Amino acid sequence: MNPKKECKKIINSFRYAFEGFLSSFRTERNMKIHVIAMIVVIILGFLLKLNKIEWCLCIIAIALVISAELFNTAIETVVDMISPEQNPKAKLAKDIAAAAVLAMAIGAAILGVIIFAPKIEIALF
Repeated sequence: MNPKKECKKIINSFRYAFEGFLSSFRTERNMKIHVIAMIVVIILGFLLKLNKIEWCLCIIAIALVISAELFNTAIETVVDMISPEQNPKAKLAKDIAAAAVLAMAIGAAILGVIIFAPKIEIALF
């Protein structure tokens, strides 16, 4: 294999992934909400001086929620492409994908409360 071609393929794969993320961010309200939540968590993390384990847990939770939203967007896009007309099974597939994001976001929120509540309580009192 040509090393230059391989390098270009790798660079292109990152570019396509970034384009997918930007497309999701531009078109999906919930992705904007998740990104805002991510920014808030990062700012609070610095302000409240999270330790390494707390940072790792927050980063994993953020990555899981953002990834779930991206998968949801991809599933919705494919379902809309395959079944542009109303279809109960298409609706079910989209609802289940959205439920997966909700479950992940609830788990991340609970994790956030466990990590941040004691630190905020100490900072306030």
